Amino acid sequence: MPKLDFRYLKDFISEEEFSAKAAKAEEAHRTLLTKSGAGNDFTGFVELPEEYDREEFSRIISAAEKIRNQSDVLIVIGIGGSYLGARAVIELATSSLRNRLCKNGPEIYFAGCNLSPDYMAEIAEICEDKDFSVNVISKSGTTTEPAIAFRFFRELLEKKYGKEGAKERIFCTTDKARGTLKAVADKEGWETFVVPDDIGGRFSVLTPVGLLPIAAAGIDINELMVGAAEAKKEYENPVFAENEAMQYAAARNILLEKGKALELLVSYEPSFTQMAEWWKQLFGESEGKDGKGIFPCSAIFSMDLHSLGQFVQDGTRNLFETVVRFEKAQKKLAVAFDEENSDGLNFLSGMDMQEINEKARLGTLVAHTEGGVPNIVITCEERNPKEIGKLIYFFEIACAVSGYMLGVNPFNQPGVESYKKNMFALLGKPGYEDMKAAIEAKLD
Repeated sequence: MPKLDFRYLKDFISEEEFSAKAAKAEEAHRTLLTKSGAGNDFTGFVELPEEYDREEFSRIISAAEKIRNQSDVLIVIGIGGSYLGARAVIELATSSLRNRLCKNGPEIYFAGCNLSPDYMAEIAEICEDKDFSVNVISKSGTTTEPAIAFRFFRELLEKKYGKEGAKERIFCTTDKARGTLKAVADKEGWETFVVPDDIGGRFSVLTPVGLLPIAAAGIDINELMVGAAEAKKEYENPVFAENEAMQYAAARNILLEKGKALELLVSYEPSFTQMAEWWKQLFGESEGKDGKGIFPCSAIFSMDLHSLGQFVQDGTRNLFETVVRFEKAQKKLAVAFDEENSDGLNFLSGMDMQEINEKARLGTLVAHTEGGVPNIVITCEERNPKEIGKLIYFFEIACAVSGYMLGVNPFNQPGVESYKKNMFALLGKPGYEDMKAAIEAKLD
């Protein structure tokens, strides 16, 4: 399991303060597990690691193998929770340079997550001389960004392979029975997988939403689910002192009460970058409502120590850090000996880079805590599917508990709809005519 180290909070949170949160954390945890709180219709992720559809899981593995055999490129089309989790797991388990190295399966690119014409055209250029498939992920099929991207890449597929050939290269993850995408998929004969009704997008990485792209990347999704199932057993424990997901949620809430309104998620592995992006949606969308919540942000050290380090060390004292570290690196790399020692670094000769990375982490930890920044440290064994499955489930449970402790519904996102309505009005969507003039007046 991920192991939490709260030693670096001792100057910021007393044992009495921490213990005083136990009852509230246990109540929030009980609310989640008994499905008695706000948004309880979207708590299916709690049982998911043990109660997922095995037949569909087998179809996912078969479809992934088909993609791997027939395609040099897989384009995953989705936005928010429909792509962040898959991208996070793929890069964390392999490398942020996976597409360049690409030793195991197709290159994987993500579209429908922005509206940039340049970005979409560049992905199309990559596919010009390569065989490709598409996995479109949308519960409704009408979300603007992925719907536009799917129109574009479906047309490319049909031009290249014909309608029948394209049918074998389109995989839809959508609603079980309703929605535009499901209707079109059934009509065209595309293979479909289900976005569960009781799991929201930001909690959906361990459903077909995330599992098909992850499996297509050659990652063992059985191990991913085994890790999540082990975490489920660990974090269903109702006792605060024995449940670190509850403890993390409690620590966050205490720090917020002390004015620490920003949480900086840090890792010393560049391959963690997209996992941090997934985490930001998970916590930001779950807690940021009703004028409440901790703003989630992220950094990769030691790289960002040379850009953000000054602010973290000496800036406004309104943040805390959560550092995710991995005990084992996937590769060993020692520092070379330089006969001239022109850079003065021969004292590091023969030392493994993982040890140097760890010393950088420890040095930064001391500096930042002495500078007034509380630190929570989460230690994982290594970057493999089983450990990643545990980490995902840990964060999901902690997020839900933290939201209930904060007094919000962790499973809705009412604020997300505001920009969409304004965008539709400006684009001239039927039914939004009255809004358009009002919005344009505000922009003048």
